Amino acid sequence: MRHSNPHGSGAKGPDELRQQIEHTRNQLGDTVAQLVSRADVKGRARARAADLKDKAGAMTVQLRAGAAQAGHGVQDRAARAGHLVQDRATRAGHGAQERMIKAGHLVQERTGHGGHTLQDRALQAGHTLQDRAVHAGNAVRQDLRVPRPVRRAMGAARRHPRPALVLGAAGAAVVGAAVIWRRIDRSR
Repeated sequence: MRHSNPHGSGAKGPDELRQQIEHTRNQLGDTVAQLVSRADVKGRARARAADLKDKAGAMTVQLRAGAAQAGHGVQDRAARAGHLVQDRATRAGHGAQERMIKAGHLVQERTGHGGHTLQDRALQAGHTLQDRAVHAGNAVRQDLRVPRPVRRAMGAARRHPRPALVLGAAGAAVVGAAVIWRRIDRSR
């Protein structure tokens, strides 16, 4: 009695039949394992959740790195801009100081004795301007966030008032000289 084999070939002996049975059992075991894994919804959900968690962790690391890099870039640009403003302000201050000193010397040479009176007035005006500037600087510092270079310049003016006084005196001397020259021009 022969049974039909779906593979088209019959077993030629008991050993070959045993091998075919073992092979069929293995295939059936693999098929059952696949069906069990498909039916294990919780296990598949856990595996998927673990996968998504790993991906989210990697994206978080990438986002943090990108944000840190962007923050460093902004910080570098702000520092460069601050240095540029500070350099320009320093150059402008030095230029103004030199012009005021030259003007003060010129006025002093031309006015002689009258220059001392004018110099005293300029000194008083310089003190007044300095007091007002310090008061205004304190008010600004309390009301607004003042950039660091401006705070440094204001602090330097408070620690070393003489250059501020010299600038104020020179400015007043220039104004006084202009008044004197106008009087001289009108009297001619």
